[in-house]
Amino acid sequence: MFEAIVPRKTERSLLAVTPNRWDWALLPLVLSVLVAVGFGAMQMTRPFVVGEVTPISLDPSNLPYYLLRTILRMFIALGCALLFSFVFAAIAAKYRAAEKVMIPTLDILQSVPILGFQAIAIAPFIAFFPGSLLGVECAAIFAIFSSQAWNMAFSLYQSIRTVPSELNEAARVFRLSGWQRFWRLELPFAMPGLLWNMMMSMSGGWFFLVAAEAISVANQDIKLPGIGAYIAVAIEEKNLHAILWAIGAMLAGIILYDQLFFRPLLAWADKFRFEESQGETGQRSWLLNWGRRSRWMRAGTDRMWAMLRRTLGWFSVSYDGTAPRASARAIHPMWMQAWNIFLLIAACLALYRLVIFVHSDVGWAEVGHVVWLGLITLTRVLLLIALASLVWMPIAVWIGLRPRYSQRVQGLAQFLAAFPVNLMFPLVVYVLLTLQLNPNIWLSPLMVFGTQWYILFNVVAGASTIPNELRLAADNLGLKGWLKWKRVYLPAVFPSYITGAITASGGSWNASIVAEYVTWGKTTLIADGLGSYIKQMTDAGDFHRIALGIGVMCIFVMLLNRFFWRKLYLLAEDRSR
Repeated sequence: MFEAIVPRKTERSLLAVTPNRWDWALLPLVLSVLVAVGFGAMQMTRPFVVGEVTPISLDPSNLPYYLLRTILRMFIALGCALLFSFVFAAIAAKYRAAEKVMIPTLDILQSVPILGFQAIAIAPFIAFFPGSLLGVECAAIFAIFSSQAWNMAFSLYQSIRTVPSELNEAARVFRLSGWQRFWRLELPFAMPGLLWNMMMSMSGGWFFLVAAEAISVANQDIKLPGIGAYIAVAIEEKNLHAILWAIGAMLAGIILYDQLFFRPLLAWADKFRFEESQGETGQRSWLLNWGRRSRWMRAGTDRMWAMLRRTLGWFSVSYDGTAPRASARAIHPMWMQAWNIFLLIAACLALYRLVIFVHSDVGWAEVGHVVWLGLITLTRVLLLIALASLVWMPIAVWIGLRPRYSQRVQGLAQFLAAFPVNLMFPLVVYVLLTLQLNPNIWLSPLMVFGTQWYILFNVVAGASTIPNELRLAADNLGLKGWLKWKRVYLPAVFPSYITGAITASGGSWNASIVAEYVTWGKTTLIADGLGSYIKQMTDAGDFHRIALGIGVMCIFVMLLNRFFWRKLYLLAEDRSR
């Protein structure tokens, strides 16, 4: 059940297969996708020099082209994020010494604003590809990658750490190597949750798309052709009609890749569910059904699986006559202690450099002010995550247990998660000014608008993997109401909820830079908080205070994850075993 690579009986050459009607039905779709990808890739490499004007037209007829360029960037970033997640999660979950460094580093990375990554990446990428637009494209893709990778890595890490003990024991009995264990057990077990987080990552890319496609370098504004740049120009010109056209294009793009990519993957991954009997939990995809009926598609997948099966023999473990448990080697306590001492020394050096920086460049009074602003933003984050959890936990469990409804709301949920908060600025400014509302209170929901969906998507993924036997046993025992939630549903989805809550919390800190400082035309609304402080210092070009604000934000996120979310995560890990 947990084989990632499914064997076929025979391998057939595509040239020896006679096509059927399903092959001819799929052929135009496949050719259209290949032509669109080739055209978009060609446009990404056209000549370009810094200072060249890159005009963005608000004519709606250009939206299909802009949509193609945007989706191509997002899928390239998604592929890179998937590879990063494989490596990161496998190392962090299996090596305790690496985990002590990698998980806090992940906390820092998800709290660093996307503009911070872009500022670091833009100059090197342009230097790598002089005279070509590919350098700027790579910088935009890297910025989108930084909005996608962290939740996928943490989801896969959490799934590997919570593999049921009986499956771990079976892997030891069959003497699977680390390579074989990852592909045959850990990745298939994590696949449902990973796919839902991939959908959330795509939506997260849309959320920060304006910042990724509208780039500033060497006092020059570069706007790459795409939906994000289109939205940025529409906001600058206060063109509400263009914003509505952009929303329509986003919805069309999300429906398109949901039907052609994510829904077939979710239907395919349903076979990795951890249960003996199949309930009414199967996902359905018209495209996957067509592919299974296509002779060319089956012949092609036969050859692909055959090639992938050969890789499972890599790094195999030879039998040495010992018991499975006896062959395991643990890190020597002396080496672990030396590693801990090294980390302590590195932390002390970093703290020393921080003290020198504060004392010489910004002053302790400014630090106290920034810490107070951080406490204000922390209060907002905790309250908003708590409210979002109360709202979305029961809804997500209900959806996850009823896949026929989850397929109906899947596209809508992706659209809502992808909706850039910038598009709400006209309405927010109008309502707050008309009703004379306090920005410190009523700008706060913008922080969680795009991040609350991490909770929804992760809990839906967790609920959809609840074994059908467990649900039938609960029904036979007569469990109802709160008792059923307490004994069955909440323990089953708790690890997934913690993963969603951690990423939603980190994303809310990041989104505070947009949510606490709202601008529409010449009107600006500011809420007290760390996000608005960083935005104001960025506009003023004060590098030292920008670094101070981002540093304090990283410290708050690390402390929150270490002393709050981490405790809950360890509890979830213990409950899952």
